[in-house]
Amino acid sequence: MITIEKLKKLKESEDKVEFKKGEGGNVSYNGGSKPNPNDRRRCILGYVTALCNEEGGYLVIGMTDNYPHEVVGTNQNLGTIGELESNIYRDTEIRPIIYQLYENEKRVLVIEVPSRPAGKVFKFEDVPLMRVGEELKPMSDEVYLKIINEQEPDFSQQFCEDLQISDLDERAILILKEKYSLKQNNPNFKTLSNEQLLSDLELIKNGKLTNAALILLAKKEVLNQKLPQAAVMLEYRNSENQIPFDNRITFSQPFFILINELWSTINLRNGSFPIQDGAYIFNIPFFNEEVIRESINNAITHRDYRITSEIIIKQFPQRLDIINAGGFPIGVNLENLLKTPSTPRNRLLADVLQKTGIVERSGQGVDKIFYNTLIEGKAEPDYSKSDYFQVDLKLSAVLEDRAFALFIVAVQDELPESKKLSVSEVITLNMIKKGVTKNNLDTEIVTKLLQKKLIEKRGKTNAIYYILSKDYYDFTDEKAKYYNLQELDDNQVFTMIMRYLSKEKTAKMKDFIDLFDAKLTRKQVRLKIEKLLENKILILKGEGINSYYEATSNYIEGMSFIAEIIDIGRSFLNQNEKTNKGPKKDQ
Repeated sequence: MITIEKLKKLKESEDKVEFKKGEGGNVSYNGGSKPNPNDRRRCILGYVTALCNEEGGYLVIGMTDNYPHEVVGTNQNLGTIGELESNIYRDTEIRPIIYQLYENEKRVLVIEVPSRPAGKVFKFEDVPLMRVGEELKPMSDEVYLKIINEQEPDFSQQFCEDLQISDLDERAILILKEKYSLKQNNPNFKTLSNEQLLSDLELIKNGKLTNAALILLAKKEVLNQKLPQAAVMLEYRNSENQIPFDNRITFSQPFFILINELWSTINLRNGSFPIQDGAYIFNIPFFNEEVIRESINNAITHRDYRITSEIIIKQFPQRLDIINAGGFPIGVNLENLLKTPSTPRNRLLADVLQKTGIVERSGQGVDKIFYNTLIEGKAEPDYSKSDYFQVDLKLSAVLEDRAFALFIVAVQDELPESKKLSVSEVITLNMIKKGVTKNNLDTEIVTKLLQKKLIEKRGKTNAIYYILSKDYYDFTDEKAKYYNLQELDDNQVFTMIMRYLSKEKTAKMKDFIDLFDAKLTRKQVRLKIEKLLENKILILKGEGINSYYEATSNYIEGMSFIAEIIDIGRSFLNQNEKTNKGPKKDQ
């Protein structure tokens, strides 16, 4: 937070600050009804937009704009600072920090505006703004093109001034060597000197250590001094509606030590859901270790270290939030998160984690997070609260769909390794389960799932939709709802089975399953047949694969008589219909 004394010494053009007297609180929020665009721009939203485009600054209300600046005081947004902050974010997608300062009871309102992300231009009334002297002007083509063509600098590759090898943690280096040798399948890497190891991984160049070396390996006290925002804050709350935390731990060790200690602490409050259905017996943890580790790895690798805020992890009994500074990398947004290969904001950091086996391949992290979450029957990972200035990931621990978890386990068990379900296939299955329309599904993935008989096509030509296969609903209690049909009652089942047997005499279980295709699941059919066996309506003959079913003689005779009556009735109706279709007589 800046002070009034510092503000007095700032110059508007040089220090990216804009002063307004705001006496009586008269600085317009959005330009109001002023007809001239130039006049409308001179408002809070206009200045916030321009300052953000200038890589951040301060809008100060309650001080003169003449140097040296004097405090005159203001009532601007008195008592409504929180509302102003929310409105600015709503209307610009810029996340400011707003606070008030006092000098001799005179109030000053400070709106601290963050820097725009690389390659991003913000607009007011669809116009990108920049400050030119006392005016707010449309941004020149030259400046606009320069910004949108920007590439984010690799902070991790930059040199860390005065960082020495002696500043690195020996235990972190030892872990790095072990993981590097294991991933590269070369035990000799364990015997490399520290200097050679750092050089091989490009953590040191021309005798200078990089920021990646600082983040991954530096001693705790050195990291705290040189890059305090590299810390991770773990907060625990007993309720998701709770604002104050019950416990807070700061992890500021080098990454290779931090990651295990952080997971161990999260895991202390972990639990699991026991799953059992026939032969399938397993546990689903509240917080999947691979998902949590991958999410933290992503946050550390992709965060913007130029922003002075730590990674925040909020743990609740049934949810975990991970928030890191800096929006998605250039070219990535909520719509293409799973489709666009991301370019790491900190490429060197990502490369070292890949070479040491911490991550498999750059860009796969989000895929793994979605895959491992969905196959456990949990809600999709939620990135919806992310914006240009931070990534906010919410992971639910709630088992929402036990049947889907069992369905995926059953499918994967049956498929050979080369045909196991991919991330895209699992995501598409989940989309179909949620009722996503045909036009919003990947045609190629849908074709593969149809071939694997994991989904079924429904509807007519102009209204085709897809549903999960019957095998999914073997694990649910809502089979009839799934098929959008009334479940067949026992009388209907009995009638269909006896008619079939009166004609075919015998049937195998597969014949019954085919008979009720798209009406009953495999599991339902078995239960119906077992009931008919218990009531001595059917008898089972033979053993194993040679077994078959017959109806008892009384039921067959009865069904034959009913069939004859039905045939006579049909014949009568057909004859009557032909008579009625004859030439009409004159009345």
